[in-house]
Amino acid sequence: MTGGTTVEEKYIKTLQEQQGSFLTFRQDEVALSNGARATRDMVLHPGAVAIIAVTEEEEVIFVKQYRYPVQTVLYEIPAGKLEKGEDPLICATRELEEETGFVAKSWEKITTFYTAPGFANETMHLYYARDLVKKEAHPDPDEIITFAKIKLSEALQMIEKGEIQDAKTLIALLWLAKAK
Repeated sequence: MTGGTTVEEKYIKTLQEQQGSFLTFRQDEVALSNGARATRDMVLHPGAVAIIAVTEEEEVIFVKQYRYPVQTVLYEIPAGKLEKGEDPLICATRELEEETGFVAKSWEKITTFYTAPGFANETMHLYYARDLVKKEAHPDPDEIITFAKIKLSEALQMIEKGEIQDAKTLIALLWLAKAK
């Protein structure tokens, strides 16, 4: 990084705030480092986990589900939101089993990243799960999902064809391809 002017924004006041079932939309007024004022719209999110689960046959576990905001069915790695104060590994363990029925004996934390820092504070904790045992899935009542096992090479081809468009899934698959 190069040196230079400090780029910072200082909170002045909240202009509006609306609470949803687990998200909060907020609009703040801020002072910019050049003295100007601006508004910032943001979504406050409790955080989430995502799991790249790989079978002994080197197949990646995906869920397929309809995503209302984008009006389409997406291939995604299993994921879910954190409950207040919840340990991310506990959440990842729960979400993998709920969504796919798989339980992992081996877990590795890969990274934590921001999903959309231009408008949201969501952090996502990415885990690598191995040594899988199949049990029974039990998704939340508002989740209609199926799961699929796909070889990494096929998943990478799906990326090239635009068939996988979910950011957390792209990050996870590219990490896995580099790790192999």
